[in-house]
Amino acid sequence: MNYKLAQINIARMLAPLDSAVMSDFVNNLDRINELAETSEGFIWRFTEDNNESAIKVFHDANIVINMSVWQSTKALFNFTYRSEHKNIFKRKKEWFSSMKEMHMACWYVPFGKYPTPQQGKERLVYLDTYGESPYAFTLKSNFTPKQASMYKLETRKQK
Repeated sequence: MNYKLAQINIARMLAPLDSAVMSDFVNNLDRINELAETSEGFIWRFTEDNNESAIKVFHDANIVINMSVWQSTKALFNFTYRSEHKNIFKRKKEWFSSMKEMHMACWYVPFGKYPTPQQGKERLVYLDTYGESPYAFTLKSNFTPKQASMYKLETRKQK
């Protein structure tokens, strides 16, 4: 089976989206989303239209969610740290509070399948609880789709 990389990242806003504090973030959102969508290796992005479901999953109206699917960890890494996105990323403290819990997770999904906010939340909780594995990891890891497909979740949870 052909697998692609799914990712979720969440952030807790310092103020509502329509506030002056968040205005520069909001003003850059369409440009950065377009950059992602035209980046090499991009496949899919969770859209703002679905943000209500994210609010319900995270039980916090101040949480914003970003989910996407990419061809590979390399493609996601290049967009995140080697494109214009990196300049917005460097400014995150202007708009978002520091989070103690994991706020970013990656995992593999079968090609043509798209993750839900609930699945993303499960990967974040798993990462917080058990650490990195082929089930949930960060871009610092080099897990492969093959490792993920062979990974036994029950084994990890028993440790």
